[in-house]
Amino acid sequence: MHLIEVKNLFKNYSLNKTSIEVLKGVNLKINKGEFLVIAGPSGSGKTTLLNIMGCIDKPSSGEVSVDGQQIINMTPNELADVRAQKIGFVFQNFNLFPVLSAIENVEYSLLFKPMSQVEKRKKAQEALSMVGLSAFAKHKPLELSGGQQQRVAVARAIVRDPLFILADEPTANLDHKTGEEIIALMKKRNRERKTTFIFSTHDQKIIDQADRVVKIWDGEIK
Repeated sequence: MHLIEVKNLFKNYSLNKTSIEVLKGVNLKINKGEFLVIAGPSGSGKTTLLNIMGCIDKPSSGEVSVDGQQIINMTPNELADVRAQKIGFVFQNFNLFPVLSAIENVEYSLLFKPMSQVEKRKKAQEALSMVGLSAFAKHKPLELSGGQQQRVAVARAIVRDPLFILADEPTANLDHKTGEEIIALMKKRNRERKTTFIFSTHDQKIIDQADRVVKIWDGEIK
């Protein structure tokens, strides 16, 4: 069984009474433990595909299974459960809460986990340690560099031990050296824990590290 399977996926958006076709019959199978890149230029549909696999967006038609579950006809609450239990996210713009400290941002990812507050704090501390930020646990995002903020975002994604992590252009706002460090962190997690990583990117540094590159162009897999 594939971790994720996408069949004949279409996604249309309406704009000023005009229908814009973003995904055009996409088929894709992703195995557990892959370090996979979905590569394509801006507007190719790669972020839309990522959002559908991540239960953030819904397709116009087609099928998507995540860990053996068909997600297309799930209710918003059911989709939220899948996101909470199985998926981690790393975004281009970090998406951290500015009023929370680094450790509180990571801990927030465990909000709905049936764990004590002490257990949540311990897991958050461990995740920050994994990304080399133990000393910055009490710092708020604006007190951190861009690279440090993205490390917090990675810690937030891994703290729940998700089945897979979706990373949308995670190095786009980082300098070359910092980008390489973030990729190395995620590759290490992939090797050691077999966590599946799925990237939307055109960053050659990530493409060079991928087990497989899926190219998307104008809404179609090439």
